[in-house]
Amino acid sequence: MRTKEQLANIHSLGNKGTVYCDDYTPQILEAFDNLHPEYDYLVTLDCPEFTSLCPKTGQPDFGHIIISYIPDKKMVESKSLKLYLFSFRNHGDFHEDCVNIIMKDLIKLMQPRYIEVTGNFMPRGGISIVPFANFGDEAHKELCKQRQLQQFNKMSTNKHSL
Repeated sequence: MRTKEQLANIHSLGNKGTVYCDDYTPQILEAFDNLHPEYDYLVTLDCPEFTSLCPKTGQPDFGHIIISYIPDKKMVESKSLKLYLFSFRNHGDFHEDCVNIIMKDLIKLMQPRYIEVTGNFMPRGGISIVPFANFGDEAHKELCKQRQLQQFNKMSTNKHSL
């Protein structure tokens, strides 16, 4: 069991007075120590209710965000991630930008060994957009290339899957 000291920087989880920010707020992200840094293991966070705004029209965009990462010393706390993703609700940016911003903010927070963020956005004007962004430290550069190629091949052959 984690100690109170290990949980000292976690403020969102268990907070009964949760405040939902209605504009982009990366400062809300919280991290905790990875107790198993000696292993490469995968953490996947499935976020099916992502919402942002089109930067030109202001109309809402709806997406399904999947974040997978191999932690190093830090991991993202899930409630703070939920609040962070909610903060995009009134944020105007293109789908590709949102996915890259999410990835960069999580890299800044955790410095993971590897991370990938995929957005499967609902069609607008008959077009679905599925941006994929990834990053790996020196030991995981090859994984980055492999995953990009897998994603490219998957999307080229199966237009409805992540």
